[in-house]
Amino acid sequence: MSPQKEITQLLYDWQKGDQQAFEELVPIVYEELRGLSRRFLARERKGHTFASSDLVNEAYLRLAKQDRADWKNRSHFFGVAATMMRRILITHARERNAEKRGGDMVRVTLSLNEGEGNEFDVERLLALDQALELLQQQDERKAKVVELKYFGGLTEDEIAEIMDVSSSTVRSDWRFARAFLFSRLNAKDNDKK
Repeated sequence: MSPQKEITQLLYDWQKGDQQAFEELVPIVYEELRGLSRRFLARERKGHTFASSDLVNEAYLRLAKQDRADWKNRSHFFGVAATMMRRILITHARERNAEKRGGDMVRVTLSLNEGEGNEFDVERLLALDQALELLQQQDERKAKVVELKYFGGLTEDEIAEIMDVSSSTVRSDWRFARAFLFSRLNAKDNDKK
């Protein structure tokens, strides 16, 4: 059985209540979860207080509680894991911001353009999260594309598979979403001036 099919079968068995399937699944997907975690944290500033293993372990604990999940396949599982990791980092950023409001801000590196390394502080990360939530209210599919591509590190083909749309739809949604998010972030910057 191929690794993808094996993961899909274990996910299916887990969703049917087979706890042993979950126990078998964890070692198989752990390295991929660590890779996802490393991609998330690569965008963070040096010396970030979250280690890759911390993020994986926190996501693992949340995934373990997903006893009613309707796992479609491997890509769906990793999409949910990416969403969880994003939420964990946003919560962490909010807590850090509350602790240090007005003090030494935590620096976070983010870019919506591949290859760019713009640095944002915690306020900027939270502004990005707010803009993404606004996009989600207006167009849930486009927001999901951002979450899976930017935060999850999935390819356009993987996203298309998860969302059951074409790769060209994913590309179009990604272009629109980036423009939307940049306009919201720029508007927020202009409001501060």
